[in-house]
Amino acid sequence: MNITRRGFFKLSGAAFAAGVLSDFVGQSTALAAETPLEWRLSDVMETPSICCYCSVGCGSILSVKDGELVNLEGDPDHPINRGSLCSKGSAQFNVRNVYDPESGDLILNPYRQTTVKYRAAGSSEWEEKDWDWAIMEIAKRVKKTRDESFETTDANGVTVNRTEAIGFLGGAALDDEECYVIQKLARALGVTFIEHQARI
Repeated sequence: MNITRRGFFKLSGAAFAAGVLSDFVGQSTALAAETPLEWRLSDVMETPSICCYCSVGCGSILSVKDGELVNLEGDPDHPINRGSLCSKGSAQFNVRNVYDPESGDLILNPYRQTTVKYRAAGSSEWEEKDWDWAIMEIAKRVKKTRDESFETTDANGVTVNRTEAIGFLGGAALDDEECYVIQKLARALGVTFIEHQARI
């Protein structure tokens, strides 16, 4: 079959036009309105939140029903993650709730610690303590360690006002304001070993 260049373009154009026009010829497909589905989660209060793991700050939506967390998912309106969550963020739900392997019911995570556990030096048993006791005990130990290890001058007589017996490690889930306050506290105590874990 002999065809010129001009003929090839005419034939190609005609084939393209025929393909486009074929969509407008004949009976069109009618799309029936489907019965609206019920919401997957009904009668819940949704609250936006931030993921508790790394320092990225992905947004999540918490769904609470009758005082119980029933669902956790990525926030599609959040500018950082736009609704997606990594494997750690998706597993946040299991920090509080798990599914019972036998019944399949949603239950509180039996391994989640909700009270202070204290094991005295040399003891093999854990004791349950209240939060006020724990906070005061931590404060006493920090003050005792600082007082015993505080240096006002170094070996050359230079003023240093520091303690090298305490270190601060920030967590990746901390926001800027919390990090600022921790930094101020660490500097006020004279702590020199300050690090921040901001990695996944």
